[in-house]
Amino acid sequence: MKRTPKESADSFRKISRRGLILGGAQLGFAGLLTLRMRQMQVDQADEFRLMAEENRINIRLIPPARGQIFDRNGVTLAANEPSYRINLVREDAGDVEDVIARLRTLVSLDEDELERAMAEMKRSAPFLPVTVADRVTWDEISRVAVNAPALPGVVPEVGLSRSYPHHEMFAHVVGYVGPVSERDLARYEDPEPVLRIPRFQIGKVGVETKYEESLRGRAGAKRVEVNAVGRVMRELGRREGEAGADIQLTVDTRLQDYINARLGEQSASVVVMDLEKGDLLAIASAPSFDPNKFVRGISVADYGVYRENERRPLASKTVQDAYPPGSTFKMVTALAAMDAGLISPSETVWCPGHLQVGGRRFHCWKRVGHGHMNLENSLRESCDVYYYDLALKVGIDRIAEMSRRLGLGYAPDIPMSAVTAGLIPDKDWKERERGQPWVIGDTVNVSIGQGYVLSSPLQQAILAARLATGRSIEPRLVKSIDGVETPSRGGESLGLNENHLRQIRKAMFAVSNNRRGTAWRSRIVAEGMEMAGKTGTSQVRNITAAERARGVTRNEDLPWKRRDHALFVNFAPYANPQIAVSVVVEHGGGGSSAAAPIARDVTLQALYKGDPPLEAYPAADRDKIAEQQEQMKREREERRQVSSSRA
Repeated sequence: MKRTPKESADSFRKISRRGLILGGAQLGFAGLLTLRMRQMQVDQADEFRLMAEENRINIRLIPPARGQIFDRNGVTLAANEPSYRINLVREDAGDVEDVIARLRTLVSLDEDELERAMAEMKRSAPFLPVTVADRVTWDEISRVAVNAPALPGVVPEVGLSRSYPHHEMFAHVVGYVGPVSERDLARYEDPEPVLRIPRFQIGKVGVETKYEESLRGRAGAKRVEVNAVGRVMRELGRREGEAGADIQLTVDTRLQDYINARLGEQSASVVVMDLEKGDLLAIASAPSFDPNKFVRGISVADYGVYRENERRPLASKTVQDAYPPGSTFKMVTALAAMDAGLISPSETVWCPGHLQVGGRRFHCWKRVGHGHMNLENSLRESCDVYYYDLALKVGIDRIAEMSRRLGLGYAPDIPMSAVTAGLIPDKDWKERERGQPWVIGDTVNVSIGQGYVLSSPLQQAILAARLATGRSIEPRLVKSIDGVETPSRGGESLGLNENHLRQIRKAMFAVSNNRRGTAWRSRIVAEGMEMAGKTGTSQVRNITAAERARGVTRNEDLPWKRRDHALFVNFAPYANPQIAVSVVVEHGGGGSSAAAPIARDVTLQALYKGDPPLEAYPAADRDKIAEQQEQMKREREERRQVSSSRA
């Protein structure tokens, strides 16, 4: 049907209008697109250029060299050694199993480590290297390098790894490092990027962890060009990192080595403290463990051996364990009584072998009693009844206050792990922790270092040091950091009456140098080197009335874990104190028989800075000491040879 001219005109107008609307919309869209393109190409050019650059150039962290740790004489305790490892890039290897089979003919591969590496390959990008053999020898690295054409994807690599050349000797002090774990990262609110570097090592225990930030240093960085999938194409530049700070400790390797040999297989600890600056010259716990086994992750089998050992080699007994101090605590009770003006050194107490308190009989270690005892005699012969009587006069509050002044009841500030505060109980403590009122029998027990009171071997050394000097001396373990010496910890005056301290020192001298003293057999006879000390024996079991009636079972007749702990504290020389020593032998029996001989030998080694002349020992002991010294020299030489072979 033919349209009329009017209909044609109307149709044309409609089409023109729609065309204009559509054209305008297209023009508007094109304009907006042009404006956006201009904004991106001109206004935001720098931003997008940076994003493109970041896609092309990556920043990779370079692990810093960890600071080293030395003893007071510059002997290396923790070092960095070249660590050779073999990596495998799955993408380049092709048939991974075939390449590993060829690699086995050249290098010994640990099955557990290889299994971990295969699992890591499966969850990692194919172009990322994975370590299949760690701490391989230079000869093995050389064989791999020579056969490189036949080992596609295999990349030898060298880095730094922590090593402890003295193995067990300083394990509890220096500690060890290990790979960063998720638990380690959780300790930081915003972990440093360097902590996420694969196999990066940080301190786990001891000085290594307490000074982690100083020892770690600062990471370097390198600029690398990568392709679209992130594979490194070339290195464009690098900035080397800043090595960690070197730390010098106060310990003496020679003295520590002697102590370890002297303790042998015993479960024991020794602390030697310098009395001028508070330096810890030795702080040894036996048995010990090899920290090198923990650096790369200890095996289940090795860890099981340590964990199942009843003598607990993993425990740092010097600072982590707390024991009833036994009779070494009697000086505290005596000073508390004298400081309160309740006794004089000449006053005597009658000891019939026991004291009746509140319907309970408290026994002296000497069943028939000591007779009349004054202050000096009571310490010299370690009479218990004398201190039971003092307890009734002085009370727990004064004893607790004097304990804290002499360094007990708080955790010493040294960079070792799990440092215990021990325990100095009082009325508030028992009500708070036990929900029970304090009774007089509790005070009687505390007066001789039994009951609730606990102290560590380090605290015992501090006690001896403060008695010897009258100063608030504190232990110092770190001598310097990057050559800058740390402050002395010699301390200020305790404000105690010097006459009272003199009476205590005189009584301690009698312990070792009077024929009736409990440590007479362990005396030092060299003129000017005499020591003043105190034996201690702390019970780990209750002795029943029936057992007392038939005779107390001797320690040597009991199972090892039911025997008493043996303790000894001393300072020397008596006339001019230079060092304080504490010894604890777990389940060693009596302090006079087990701990005092060790303390005497260690004291002489520290004073003479090596083997003392035999004339320093009582004449009856010299043949035995000479034989002991020769045997220990042989054992130390054997250990050094073993250490060299391990290295």
